Formats: sequence, structure tokens, C-alpha cells
Amino acid sequence: MEEKERYSDEELKEFKALILKKLEVAKANLEELKAEAFNTNSNGTDDTSPTFKAMEDESLNVQIREENARQAVRQQKYIKDLENALQRIDNKTYGICRVTGKLIPKERLRLVPHATLSIEAKMQQNNKR
Repeated sequence: MEEKERYSDEELKEFKALILKKLEVAKANLEELKAEAFNTNSNGTDDTSPTFKAMEDESLNVQIREENARQAVRQQKYIKDLENALQRIDNKTYGICRVTGKLIPKERLRLVPHATLSIEAKMQQNNKR
């Protein structure tokens, strides 16, 4: 049996729909992180819970902002990776391992739709570290 060189247009259309959904969620999450970083989700004085009072400690606020910034950077990278995956779909190279040249299994792409390495190549890469 001959091994496929690329995914069919129909399969690529399915992956594109999956990626577009993930991209929409990722962008919404990034906006939430940005809003929290700039404190636009106002926690006014009407919030009287004890946990709010504890969070007023400046060092805790700094830690929270730093963590939000780290998460925002990761989210931006994830969004860029998803957008790159859409480019690969458009040029019909999506799902092809950049190391082995073989098709990345659909199961892996459904879990990690921006993957550019097969499990085999990923393990080789990790062993070199």
C-alpha cells in the first residue's frame, strides 16, 4: 500500500475548521489576560469578599500581573502557531513532519493541531537535548 504524501483537500478543510475554533478561543483568552493585566475587569469597592482584601497586598498584585504577562506571551505564541498551521493548510503542506517528511497522524493533529513534528521526530529532538 502506497503511503500518502499529504492530506486530501477534504481532510485539510476539517483541520482548518478545528484550528479556526481553537484560534477563536485562544484570541478570547488572550483578551481576558490583557484585560486582567490592565485591570479593566474592574473590581471596585463594591467587592467586599475577604479574598479581595487579601489580594490588595502589592507583592501579590505584582506576582499576578507577572503571571498574566507570562500566560499572555504563551497565548500569543500559540495563536501564531495556529495561524502558521492555517498557512500550511493553504499551501497544502499541513500535517507533514518537517523532519521526517512523513504525514503526522491525524490523532496527533487533532490533539496538537499546530504540530510540525511527528512523535518520532519529537522524541529524537528531545533525546538530543
